[in-house]
Amino acid sequence: MISDFNSVQSGQRVHIGFFGCANSGKSSLINAIAGQNVSIVSNIKGTTTDPVRKSMELLPIGPVMLYDTAGLDDDTALSSERRLKTYEVLRHTDIAVLVIEQDEQIKPVHRELMKDISARNIPVVTVYSKCDKNVPVHKLIGNSLCVSAVTGKNINALKELIAKVYQENKVNFKPQPLIEDLVEENSLVLLVTPIDEAAPKGRIILPQVQTIRAALDSYAICITVQPENLKSALKSLSRVPDIVITDSQAFGYVKDVVPQNIPLTSFSILMARYKGTLTRSYDGIKALRKLRDGDTVLISEGCTHHRQCGDIGTIKLPAAVRKITGKNLNFQFTSGGDFPENLSMFSLVIHCGGCMLNAKEMEFRRNLTQEQNVPFTNFGMVLAEAQGILDRAVDAVL
Repeated sequence: MISDFNSVQSGQRVHIGFFGCANSGKSSLINAIAGQNVSIVSNIKGTTTDPVRKSMELLPIGPVMLYDTAGLDDDTALSSERRLKTYEVLRHTDIAVLVIEQDEQIKPVHRELMKDISARNIPVVTVYSKCDKNVPVHKLIGNSLCVSAVTGKNINALKELIAKVYQENKVNFKPQPLIEDLVEENSLVLLVTPIDEAAPKGRIILPQVQTIRAALDSYAICITVQPENLKSALKSLSRVPDIVITDSQAFGYVKDVVPQNIPLTSFSILMARYKGTLTRSYDGIKALRKLRDGDTVLISEGCTHHRQCGDIGTIKLPAAVRKITGKNLNFQFTSGGDFPENLSMFSLVIHCGGCMLNAKEMEFRRNLTQEQNVPFTNFGMVLAEAQGILDRAVDAVL
């Protein structure tokens, strides 16, 4: 069966970033690896501006995301903005490919990048490009290769080298379990998934899809209902569910319907566990009670979507925080790839589960808050705290 790799979300792919100076051949290499014209190729310096990305299948790794970035030595009018975008790609890069033109000298910008890559513990492949030129060959050290996008020389070898680096560092790419360690064969999993004005038309949201798939992979029995059908579902079941997982926004209703002896949690809290932010998010809840009038809270979502009446990020979460604290607070909001590196103005960061972000990006955001001593917590935990069931919701996933 052919794998539908295009249906794999970005957050579940291995992210491979290509970095180097202008005209070093990054775009040509990505086009050669992808087998199609992903990036514009030109001799004009600064052709690649914002990062370009391409999803594809790279065996034996599987689904990957390739990133083409602007030149490190960009000296155009927008050079600082382009360099910033290039370095932002590092935040979610799992494997870095440093591209150096065959006859190019190692520059300070290369050393600066390598220092940053090393600090982030990102495995790196060094590629000497344009090896069809009649120039002396660099001495190859470590995971390095001399290639030509023009002749195709060593393009397949480069794919194999990237796969080799992946295999050598595979432990770093192994995700935390979603629910696979919480259920077993024939476990009964009851999912509560509201279909309201915020639900995407014709589908359900990614955490719900992933949870259903994880339950099926574990050969568990998975039942999905809307909140309005929850009471009827519980009455009709011949046995007690082993776990109930709900949309965090429905906690207020679901907690009163599901008996205390049944483990209850939310998709958002499961995602915090899956992305490695559970412990820090739980600890961050303590900061809610310490907020003072005039403090600023950052609410960050990893995806972008059209805001609607009753939006969780901009309406329901601020309301929940005000309910918990009783304080007059300021709120700021970010979505998608936007996340400020200077967090000094914030007294708390409340983040979504991060289903659309890969583990590397979530690790970066979590660590950034830790380095700057800014408390960090999760959408689902705030909503659970507002309903007085935080410990119950977290205990269900431990």
